[in-house]
Formats: sequence, C-alpha cells, structure tokens
Amino acid sequence: MAHAPTSREDILAGHFLLRYLRPEELSRLAATAILTRHRTNATIFQKGDPGLSMMAVVTGRVKICTFSADGKELVLNIIDNGGLFGEIAVLDGQPRSGDAVALEDTELLVLERARLMPFLTANPEIPTRLIAVLCQRLRQTSEALEDALLRDASSRVARGLLRLAGTFGKQEASRLRIDIKLSQQQIGNLIGISRESTNKYIVDWSRAGYLEVSNGLITILDRTALEDLSQAEL
Repeated sequence: MAHAPTSREDILAGHFLLRYLRPEELSRLAATAILTRHRTNATIFQKGDPGLSMMAVVTGRVKICTFSADGKELVLNIIDNGGLFGEIAVLDGQPRSGDAVALEDTELLVLERARLMPFLTANPEIPTRLIAVLCQRLRQTSEALEDALLRDASSRVARGLLRLAGTFGKQEASRLRIDIKLSQQQIGNLIGISRESTNKYIVDWSRAGYLEVSNGLITILDRTALEDLSQAEL
C-alpha cells in the first residue's frame, strides 16, 4: 500500500539528517523516495550487493550482520525506528559491506544515491551529519574489537547488555527493560561469543538478582552490578 507524498515529507522532515532542508527541497526529495515493507527475517540486502541507496527505518528494526567462512554470524549493529543504515553507499557507491535483515515487520524509506547526491552537494551540513553517523559506527566497531581482545566473556556479556539498554532501554521505576526481543543466540552473535556462554551468564545473573527474563525480554534489576562486571579484563 503506497503512502501519500505528505507522509513521506513528514518522515524526511523528522529525520536528523534532512530536517534542515527547505520545504521545496523536501518535496522534491520526497517525490523520489520509496517506501518499502519487509516481513520478519526478510533479507533487505546482502553483502556484495550494489550500494545504490541508504535507508531510514520508519517502523520495525533491522540487524546488520556478516558471516564467517564457516557460516558463523556476527551482528554488527541493530537499527531502531528512525535509524539510518546503508549510508556508506551514499558516500562511495561501493558494494554493501554486510547483510541487512528485518528483525520484525519493517517499513523503510529508501533514498537512492543518484537522487540524494544533489541535495548533499547543495547542503554541506548534511554530509557533516552523515560523517557523524559514520564516526559513531566506527566507535562501536572499535569498542567491539576492544571487548574481543581485552575482556573476558562475562565482561563482554555485561557490556553487550548495557549497550542494548542504552539503545532500547525503557526505565520502569528502578528497573531498566531492554525493549527488544532477541534470542540468546542473537545476543551471542551481537557480542561475539557462543550461545552457551551467553545463556550461562544470563541464568547466573538472573539467579543473583541482577536480571529478570520474562516473555523474551530482559530487564536489568541491578545496573551497578552489571557495570562492575563489565569492567573485568582478561
């Protein structure tokens, strides 16, 4: 089902990269944008596909992942509502560097590189914000590499849960609920350790009263304890 151009303009106007465009520019860009829908677990693009667009999540969530030669998945990022992905393609036009998969039913606003480039050229502040997004991605990658090299498994799980809470956390009195359903396999893939290790620590910390797991959602009951655990090094 297609959305009216006004709906597209509203989406663009609310996006942190594009909100400063003039109304006439938003109208022209909205006319070129495409709304697409993807069911849960649908592949949006794969590593090596032509990088011809960037995408904003209107509803739903998307994971960015890659696979080792033996098929082991590593989740690089999870993009929430309002988030942007595929932005590297807008800058260099090179093939995709990972897979994008819908974690739930998802609607995307797709901006083709060829259509977007004139707006980037005419509005220098937009590339500056795009660079800020890339810098954030680089910091996340650096943190993940540091975790893999310097931290033991318990610290990596604790840090991974705290990062998820930073993005998806919903404060409920003294409790912090991670408002995204991820299997322990998916959490392990995000952190870069086995499902068995992830399960062990989540079970142990639930028994200790640091966490609560209910209906597939993890709630942090004792953030201080997790922060202390997250500092452990090899």
